Amino acid sequence: MNGPAPAVPAEGRAAPGRLARLAGLCGPAFVVSVAYIDPGAFATDMAGGAQYGTMLLWVMALANVPAMFVQALSAKLGIATGRNLPELCRDHLPRRVSLPLWVQAELVAAATDLAEFIGGAIALNLLFGVPLLPAAAVTAVVSSLLLMLAPRGRRRFEATVAAMLGVVLAGFAYQVLPSGSLAGVAGGFVPRLAGTDSLLPAAGIIGAAVMPHVVYLHSALTQHQGADGDRREAVRASRMDIAVALGTAGLVNMAMLTVAAATFGGGDPGGLQAVHAGLGQVLGPGAAVAFALALLASGLASSSVGTYAGQVITAGFLRRRVPLLARRLVTIIPAMAVLAAGVDPTRALVLSQVALSFGIPFALVPLVAFTGSRKLMGDLVNRRLTTVAGVVVAGVICAVNGFLLVEVFTG
Repeated sequence: MNGPAPAVPAEGRAAPGRLARLAGLCGPAFVVSVAYIDPGAFATDMAGGAQYGTMLLWVMALANVPAMFVQALSAKLGIATGRNLPELCRDHLPRRVSLPLWVQAELVAAATDLAEFIGGAIALNLLFGVPLLPAAAVTAVVSSLLLMLAPRGRRRFEATVAAMLGVVLAGFAYQVLPSGSLAGVAGGFVPRLAGTDSLLPAAGIIGAAVMPHVVYLHSALTQHQGADGDRREAVRASRMDIAVALGTAGLVNMAMLTVAAATFGGGDPGGLQAVHAGLGQVLGPGAAVAFALALLASGLASSSVGTYAGQVITAGFLRRRVPLLARRLVTIIPAMAVLAAGVDPTRALVLSQVALSFGIPFALVPLVAFTGSRKLMGDLVNRRLTTVAGVVVAGVICAVNGFLLVEVFTG
């Protein structure tokens, strides 16, 4: 007869379980990462690559660091307190401060939805010839259906958003190969600028390193993690989640820039419709379809995430939940108005990014202050060096966005 099976060491049994727990805590960062490859990023990255080649790749790589840092603080805030950033603002700030914060946060969410609806509408127009106004309505309906997966089906929502991120990545991977855009990529990571003209797009890339609506959202996605277990393990899992998700988003942005550099190098491709046409002429119809599909996936996913963030903002600041359909109807009105007025949709995308710049300090300052409070964070409070780094990151990004706003409004 066979004897009893040899005992498995305790650490050997624990390892798979620990890995499974860590994997189970991952997912929120993939929802957040969609904000970094939204249709506004398409417009900005393609223009930057066309005008300056791969020279700004080092700026993109550098900008990913503060993005990861800020999202790590937001995730940790939710894990440590069991509350999200809007709830903490409501509970710990005077009403005369929290109410204006709520107003600007709602405006930020509305600006986000404007960009995403327009991006999805452009993609449907490119793929199927649907006029922009009905295409925006279709985008709203489909993204609403996606949003119904959250929060009760949050894991399915996270998986769906991650799959759409994969579609965007695959779309640009497909374009990278025939464009030969990998040539000269290494030189793009050497820090340099082409005079003052390239300073503005470089500042735009750095300024987009923080998207204020997902700073609010990330703390909500993690606020129930670690409640019945090891909070430090949940924080470690969130860092791994952020590194993979935002790293992937960074690769997508770099792919956009390198494809534009190889396809339109030295020229201005114009709006997203012109980019689509140019890709078709230079790389073939397959590349044009891949671009439009990637734009559609980006618009649908980021629209869902933007509306989800808006729900978190309203519920957190006001203790009220707005029905999904009502919020969707309200947020689609500005996009429909812009398209009906005949405004250049790509220009509207760029201006929406300017609006987001206004909201950055109002999200970052409370985030750094709350994560530096031992009363709120307990043993997960920021170390002094982390708080100093948070202040520096917040100051630099706010200064860069201030510079961008001055340039936009003064020409």
